[in-house]
Amino acid sequence: MVKEQIIKVPDMAESITEGTLKQFSKQVGDYVELDEEIATIETDKIDVAVNAPAAGTIKEFLAKEEDTVTVGQDLVKLDLGGEPGQKADKGSSEPKSPASDAQETSSQPEGQTEESKPAQQQESKPEPPRQESKPEPPKQESKPAPPKKEEPKPAAKQAEKSKMESPYGPRDEHRVKMNRMRLRIAERLKQSQNTAASLTTFNEVDMSALMTMRKKYKEEILKKTGVKLGFMSAFSRAAVLAMKDIQAVNASIEGPNGGDTIVYRDYVDISVAVSTEKGLVTPVVRNAETMDLIGIEKAIAELGKKARDGKLTIEDMAGGTFTISNGGVFGSLMGTPIINLPQTAVLGLHAIKEKPVAINGKVEIRPMMYLALTYDHRLLDGREAVTFLVKIKEYIEDPSRMLLG
Repeated sequence: MVKEQIIKVPDMAESITEGTLKQFSKQVGDYVELDEEIATIETDKIDVAVNAPAAGTIKEFLAKEEDTVTVGQDLVKLDLGGEPGQKADKGSSEPKSPASDAQETSSQPEGQTEESKPAQQQESKPEPPRQESKPEPPKQESKPAPPKKEEPKPAAKQAEKSKMESPYGPRDEHRVKMNRMRLRIAERLKQSQNTAASLTTFNEVDMSALMTMRKKYKEEILKKTGVKLGFMSAFSRAAVLAMKDIQAVNASIEGPNGGDTIVYRDYVDISVAVSTEKGLVTPVVRNAETMDLIGIEKAIAELGKKARDGKLTIEDMAGGTFTISNGGVFGSLMGTPIINLPQTAVLGLHAIKEKPVAINGKVEIRPMMYLALTYDHRLLDGREAVTFLVKIKEYIEDPSRMLLG
């Protein structure tokens, strides 16, 4: 006798109790191995994979794609056992060959044949199947179909007609429901604007020295460590060092009624903004104050790969005391990033552009980047915010200073 097991919606995180059943990666009748992925549930933070708790054949789906499902809800009915490669019929747990499936399809109207002997019937009784495939049953099945097919036709004709009558030509629209991650991002960004007293200060930095250092050592570092040295690690390290003088940048406001307590920290967890197909996520580099440039770069690369592969966990994104966002990779020349609450500040990096600048009384062409620091004026004064950004500029323009700590 075939044993059944119900696969339920798994636990996702303490703060997440529901999600959207985004898709089934298998179909009814498919054989799945132990721990093989069956479905994906989208939450407001991450995508959660539903894996098979045992090997078996999928008998029935107990929810539909795009349904909202809760933790512990029945999701899939699984027949345990079976062998790889076999397909199960919806009405039977026994596997069938394509020939037997075709035999049953042609003999569906009568329903008196034994499912266990389709091949024998085909050999010894060739005539009954011919009789069973009379035109009447197909006609009966197809009679109600025309109205269903005809229903969209008038609408389609009407749509075409409206396009022809419109003086502006075809003007199509389509609506797509926002995914949970995008909804959550929108909610948090609006919350930030409504809560923080946001203000942005700008500066520009000469990238010559950092680019020269990177060009000189990147091949050697790649061979020794396997890490591609970029610019994010340098700005992260510069921010960590600047925080030693301006500690409020790494602090946050907590408490009721908008907050009445300042929390200062002796550690720095940097949230690195990474763009994915579903939106902007901010995985966290933990204890950045303990890392050198290579360590930070390696951590950023690993988190970026996990983000693009959709493998980030709740732990990867929880917390964060300061954020760095690099819009320059998309060509942004200047922008005002939004604070990632409850953090106090976010550093925005932008595109590197060659431009004429005055160097010791002479005009030279240098690779320049605009920096933007958006900060919460409730906690940071303008003098502190500007000083912090100037210190980052000084470290980037003379990167050897970062090695001195």
